Amino acid sequence: MVSYDRYPHSQESAADRRRRRRLLRRSRWRGRWLALLVISSAMTLSWIGFTRSNLGPRWSLSAGTSAELIQLPPRLPGSATAASPRLAPQSKLHYEDWVALLQTEADVVAAKQLPDLSILAGDSISLWFPENLLPEGQPWLNQGISGETSEGLQERLEGWHALRPQRIFVMIGINDLIKGAKAEDVIETNRTIVRQLRQTHPEAQIIVQSILPHSGRAATWEGKDKLLRIPVATIQTINQQLAAIARAESVEYLDLYPLFSDREGFLRQELTTDGLHLNPQGYLVWSTALKMFDQTFNQTFNQTVN
Repeated sequence: MVSYDRYPHSQESAADRRRRRRLLRRSRWRGRWLALLVISSAMTLSWIGFTRSNLGPRWSLSAGTSAELIQLPPRLPGSATAASPRLAPQSKLHYEDWVALLQTEADVVAAKQLPDLSILAGDSISLWFPENLLPEGQPWLNQGISGETSEGLQERLEGWHALRPQRIFVMIGINDLIKGAKAEDVIETNRTIVRQLRQTHPEAQIIVQSILPHSGRAATWEGKDKLLRIPVATIQTINQQLAAIARAESVEYLDLYPLFSDREGFLRQELTTDGLHLNPQGYLVWSTALKMFDQTFNQTFNQTVN
């Protein structure tokens, strides 16, 4: 496999070359906004009481392979989510049912031809993102499925052909590792996902997000033994290659890992419910990162245009 750190650019098109140059210009801002993001996240953690009061019950698939439901966020008045309510309490869905349900949502949104649509693609960590914490001023379509793998997501991309998103945020891979997949397989499938999205949505901005850490021995998740078999170094290596893929494919990379990891590289306890999934504080940090990303991108874009 070609090392992405030395990916050849000799065959790239003029459009790809322009994208790559924009990425190089933007990279100068990464260190600045990352430092500001850490400070902002620390300050906003004090708001968690208010945040919790605005997060209602949730319904979704559990983190494992069963079809039992746990709680999901309700649709809020004025929510940024583009689709209608998904299910009623007491429903039980298998993976195939979730795929069909999300496809229906995607079809509904495609028919509306919503401008400035953003897609959140991934597993349960994306699925449970509170709607009231998503960046405002744009419609959002959540295409996360609990227990989703990179191969599962890649197979679902074909169903998005009618969508016209402005941005697609992808975070996928932790469930692959939980199920015993090799790091190189996760990297390769992520590359396939990026290339497929670029081909089917050439006008969209693709944002690859780093895989988040887990809490190791401090985790209380029911699959803790599986988490312990995933070294922190493995996730870090995958994230390094995801960043290299983003550079090579002229897409964006959003490095969330430093915001969620402690000094040893594990998921910070104050940001998680069980050592794998995020609590409201964790989503507040992620929400701040998305908003800072928007600001940085818009500022860099305006400087490039001018």
